[in-house]
Amino acid sequence: MNKTRLEAFSDGVLAIIITIMILEIKVPHGVDFADLKPLIPKFLSYVLSFIYVGIYWNNHHYLLHGLSKVNGKVLWSNLHLLFWLSLIPVSTGWIGEHNFASAPLAFYGIILLGCAIAYIILQKIVLDIEGKDSLLAKALNKDFKGKISAVLNVIGIISAFYNQWISSACYVIVALIWLVPDKRIERVFSK
Repeated sequence: MNKTRLEAFSDGVLAIIITIMILEIKVPHGVDFADLKPLIPKFLSYVLSFIYVGIYWNNHHYLLHGLSKVNGKVLWSNLHLLFWLSLIPVSTGWIGEHNFASAPLAFYGIILLGCAIAYIILQKIVLDIEGKDSLLAKALNKDFKGKISAVLNVIGIISAFYNQWISSACYVIVALIWLVPDKRIERVFSK
């Protein structure tokens, strides 16, 4: 299998995930702006999750750009990542429906942590295929963002039961860290 087919499949799954998330936001029954107020938590959870899915789509694109061949390990680790990403709409809907309550917020963090771990596994498998001297390995040699993200996700999960604001802030900070484009791969491949 070539990587183009893998990319196309992954892109399709991510597009469906985003579609499912927006379908959770229902049209208000009233005609006043005040009727939008109950949708605020759902909209905020959608925006945060949309950003996360976008971040994974972007990084997945660059990771596969550096991949020269696809094997079974890549296919299964990619499916593992897509599995965790496909759970984002459920957790997004739950936190939006229940105003960022403790259990839904912790569940959201668990899903985000699962996505992060799955991405790290995929990245390691790709790097193993390409070798430690590859351009991709040079681009990803230090993964500070990945490490700090995992720590913040764990803090977010634990703090969900004590302070939902801290938990939410952890998830937002991780999204903001990754929202700033990671130029390592772009820099290496543009040379």
